[in-house]
Amino acid sequence: MVSKTTDMPLPRILPAGDMALVVEFGDAIDPAINARTLAFDAAIAAAAESGALSGIVETVPTYRSVLVHYDPLVIGFEALSNALSGLSAGDRAAEPGRLWTVPTVFGGEHGIDLEFVATTIGARPSEVIDLFLSAEYRVYMIGFAPGFAYLGGSPERLHLPRRPEPRARVPAGTVSVGGMQAAINSMEMPSGWHLLGRTPARVFDLRRDPPFLFRPGDRIRFTSVEDATFRRLARDAEAGAYMPACSLS
Repeated sequence: MVSKTTDMPLPRILPAGDMALVVEFGDAIDPAINARTLAFDAAIAAAAESGALSGIVETVPTYRSVLVHYDPLVIGFEALSNALSGLSAGDRAAEPGRLWTVPTVFGGEHGIDLEFVATTIGARPSEVIDLFLSAEYRVYMIGFAPGFAYLGGSPERLHLPRRPEPRARVPAGTVSVGGMQAAINSMEMPSGWHLLGRTPARVFDLRRDPPFLFRPGDRIRFTSVEDATFRRLARDAEAGAYMPACSLS
């Protein structure tokens, strides 16, 4: 039987079509809200695995909510809403976020917007790099493209409006900022964000299991490397012989 909790305010549950619902925990980009979201997602998975909750097809945790896909032939919206309202995540925290150290080459052909960002905020390019490196970034969610991690924690001076026109093709590994967020392209894709640099790390690689490098709740610190180091590590990554450093501290 699904247990109840008194240490967690009741989330808001909304329908999302006839085969899904959304469990909302807030309306802001906030580490505490995101941690609560991930803990609840873990609790759903545990309840489904134990048989206490049936009909769950898939869950998708986001910044502040969990999208729950369900089989309406097994469980209906009202029954699932009631079950989720009583689901306790109080004794089940999300898995501790791993800390990744991601080498990045900044500027030049790899970060063609570095000069623009520096001019916009009234700083030198080296100061923009130092500012970007000073932060620890949180993986709030995976979305938009396979393995694409939305990163929060960007310094306020780097909170810039996105470009008025996106670029059609931005290489995999490109490190960028847009709005309040930062990101690493998981593959070549369009982007309207400001491109600061590029990492040799393969964020999405079908040769790996799992293919996604990051997961929600992870933390990232960037380090600056020279172009020669970037190219060497990129060759190693292409051969499957390089992964960025990771720890649980």
